[in-house]
Amino acid sequence: MAETNRSVTSATLDEVSKAIIARLQTDGRAAYSAIARDIGLSEAAVRQRVQRLVESEVLQIVAVTDPAQVGFDRQAMIGVSVRGDLVPVQEALSKLPEVAYVVLTAGRFDLLVEVVCVDDEHLLELLTKQIRTIDGVSETETFVYLKLAKQRYDWGTR
Repeated sequence: MAETNRSVTSATLDEVSKAIIARLQTDGRAAYSAIARDIGLSEAAVRQRVQRLVESEVLQIVAVTDPAQVGFDRQAMIGVSVRGDLVPVQEALSKLPEVAYVVLTAGRFDLLVEVVCVDDEHLLELLTKQIRTIDGVSETETFVYLKLAKQRYDWGTR
C-alpha cells in the first residue's frame, strides 16, 4: 500500500474541522464564504483548513454518481482468496478501471473488491479474463448487487 501524508489525524481533528467536513458532506459545492459564515471563521481560514484536510488525505471532495444512471447496470462485490503475498494482487486489482475499491480483510477472503460494470457480460469478462488471471488469485466469489438499500458518506464527523 502507498504511504500517505497523515499530518492531520482523527485525534487532532478539532470541532471546527469537523464542522467544515460536516457542511461539505451535506453540500460539497458549498462556498467557503457560506461555510465561514455558518461556523464563525473567515473565508481564508476555511480555505486553509480545507486545503490542509485535503493534503493530509483526511478529506476528499468528489462528485458521486449513481452507476445505473450513467450506464453501469451491474455492480458486484467480489471476494478474492490469494496464494502468497497479497500486495501484488491488491495492486493489480487496484489498476483495473472497473474496480471502485479494494479492501484487505481478515476472514473467509483475503480481499474484497467492489466493481462497477456495464452489464453481466462485462462482469463475466472482467472475472474470467482479468481478475482470475492475476498471478496469486486462487479463488473468487461474486456477490451481485440486486438493490442498493443504503449508501451514506456522513460518518466522518460522528
